[in-house]
Amino acid sequence: MDSMNDELIKNADACYRLAERKAAQYFKSLCMQVVQKAFVPILTKDIQSWKHNHIHHHSLFSFFSRVKGKPDSRNYHHYIQWLEYTGKLDNYLDRSISYIFLRDLGKALDSADTQIRIQRVVDSLKSHLTTDQGDKTELFRMDRFYRMAQKEGIESTMIWLINKLKTVSVNIPKGLDAVQAQRKLIKIIAGVLMHELEEMDEEASPEERTQKLDKAIRLGYSYGLTYPFIDDLLDSGVLSEKEKKQYSDLIRTTLITGSVQELGEWTGKNKELIRYIHSELRDAFEYIKAHQRQETIKSFFEQSYVFFHSQEVDRVKDLSHANYTNEELYIPIILKSASSRLIVRSVISAPEDEGFDNRTFFYGIYNQLADDFADMFNDMEEGAVTPYTYYMKYHDKRPDLINPFELYWTVISNLIYNVYHSDTKTCEVILDRAINGLKRFKERIGTQKYNEVMELFASGNPKFNRLIQRMVRKADDVDFFDKLLRDHMITILKNERKEQEDFSDTIETVRNQINNILHIPNNNPVSLMKEPIIDAANYSLESDGKRLRPIVTWVMGINEYGLEKSAIIPLLRSLEYMHTASLIFDDLPSQDNASTRRGRPTLHQVYNIAVAELTGLFLTQKAIAEQASLDQFDSKTVLTLIKYSAQITEDMCKGQAMDLDSRGKQLTLERLNMMSFYKTGIAFEASLIMPAILAQANGLEIEALKKFARHAGIAFQIKDDLLDVEGDLILLGKPIGKDAENNNSTFVSILGIDGARKAMWEHYCLAMEALQEVQRNTTFLKHLLNYIVNRDH
Repeated sequence: MDSMNDELIKNADACYRLAERKAAQYFKSLCMQVVQKAFVPILTKDIQSWKHNHIHHHSLFSFFSRVKGKPDSRNYHHYIQWLEYTGKLDNYLDRSISYIFLRDLGKALDSADTQIRIQRVVDSLKSHLTTDQGDKTELFRMDRFYRMAQKEGIESTMIWLINKLKTVSVNIPKGLDAVQAQRKLIKIIAGVLMHELEEMDEEASPEERTQKLDKAIRLGYSYGLTYPFIDDLLDSGVLSEKEKKQYSDLIRTTLITGSVQELGEWTGKNKELIRYIHSELRDAFEYIKAHQRQETIKSFFEQSYVFFHSQEVDRVKDLSHANYTNEELYIPIILKSASSRLIVRSVISAPEDEGFDNRTFFYGIYNQLADDFADMFNDMEEGAVTPYTYYMKYHDKRPDLINPFELYWTVISNLIYNVYHSDTKTCEVILDRAINGLKRFKERIGTQKYNEVMELFASGNPKFNRLIQRMVRKADDVDFFDKLLRDHMITILKNERKEQEDFSDTIETVRNQINNILHIPNNNPVSLMKEPIIDAANYSLESDGKRLRPIVTWVMGINEYGLEKSAIIPLLRSLEYMHTASLIFDDLPSQDNASTRRGRPTLHQVYNIAVAELTGLFLTQKAIAEQASLDQFDSKTVLTLIKYSAQITEDMCKGQAMDLDSRGKQLTLERLNMMSFYKTGIAFEASLIMPAILAQANGLEIEALKKFARHAGIAFQIKDDLLDVEGDLILLGKPIGKDAENNNSTFVSILGIDGARKAMWEHYCLAMEALQEVQRNTTFLKHLLNYIVNRDH
């Protein structure tokens, strides 16, 4: 076995040395061009020509368009609107999509076929952006992703991915940038999808297309996991040095042998984290491996090893080490930057494409140098070795060091002339990107600091630098959609995390306050007899309930409608009293015959059936009494609320009667939806509509809230049915499998697990779409809906 492992290691080392030699030849060629300053006359000529399309002499129309004002590009929707208004959107999208085809798909822009494909994407994207501008619907809403998945027949894949992304988000450790980790993962999935779509035959059948898209999403996720859980994790301080070595050795051995190694004994403090990551990466690796063709699997393992090992070589560098050679600094980043994109085609088992391989290999370092330039101050603060941080620290002591900024322009010159053969459009797009990168950097760090950076890195070519800085100041139309999308995605992900934290805090805070007002006092303290009904009611109320219904009423009533807390306390009590009463009745032997509820014995188990029945009736009447105590509101409004409440109670009784009558019967989906609404959705409706009645909201708003409640309630019931099959007894606080035991018709029994999940997400989408009709801040309701479909109890 040892001799076999030795042979595998030798083969891996030989593979890396071969890649290293290719990178060394490329670097040597670039160095010669840097020394000769070959990029200066070439790019000077190109920029002089390029500037005619980017430095404008303002016309009367442009004066008025400037009066309207160019919006901040961070305002995604307004910026797209402005581009369309000024007639710039077509060119903006064309250069943006062209750049993606160049960088991510490794295409040559002088190909007629590529231009046709680019135009097709531009037309589709423009239609999407301009159609959606009217209602400002959010690009990254889950319901929109699911709707797109439905069109492609990959709903199950999207549900799988949503669950995976949720789990990853929860498991990203402190010490990693969670937002960037999520963004990178989503970006990789999108990149793999783009490659699959490019490779796909336009004549592919719908079934074949569905199958390929499903595979691409799963492969994209599997590959994308390596960014947060290998690259970012090893770059961070989350793991100890000993843990990093143990983890790196594990990955290296897996790539060399082609088999995932057992985790074994993990002695570090991050045992639980590593156990989760190892499990997830193992499944990802096995999935990719299982979907490799025989003729591509060797290339996949070789490319993976080169990618990982080049990252490792680069990662272990120490900024205090003053003697790294130029080759030691640059060759690993040439390899890792090229491999990161070359590996994508290996992942999807695409056929060999020499043109793609060459273009991508030469292109990688351009992207890496641009990223390292943008991040140089963060990298310096973290003590990371990059060409820029190393030059900043040692340029005055090491005259032999290559200036990375000069190398950057050399790479651009080399790409335009030697790789893309002076193609006009390629030259245009790459120069657009380069000037845009400098503009963004200057805007972010400020003019003074920017000038200091230019003094250090660009002073060796003063005339060329003056030209570049003039372009940075004056050139226009160099922005890109992927940057706008990146910034927008980061904003959305940050906002989502903040909103989720606020939602959880609100739930916990309001829940505690509601718990404090539910206790029913004994109003006859001089009586020598105990009050079993009151004790029984308090026993049920004191259990660990979610309190979702009064919480929703609290948030809508106080935060959205501006009602006084003291004024609606009776309403909050009434909702929980009604809900608790319904649970007491549900649990009785004549109905669900449940033995536990909220992690405790049910009421009839603790007392007896008669006391349980009387307690349910007592709580129902207490709820009505509380509603009649809403004395800070107009009496007519309160009567309207009480009438509505009575109707809701009637409907809930009908729903439970339908449920009991359905035992042992096969229900239709339509009847099950109706029963679920009466049993669950109607209670959600009450928690929304009652504060709306008190606030005298208009009819359209009330109808939209009812529509939301209907679909949210059915989604809640479907999730309950799924948890009854898949849930955890400890988390749920009640036995699982009760529906099957009672021979109940459920969404799972009618549709199967996969069909039930799809139905739940369909109702999720319908509920989200209903929220668009509510002219208020619906952030809390959006996160409530997310909680409903993602909860584990």
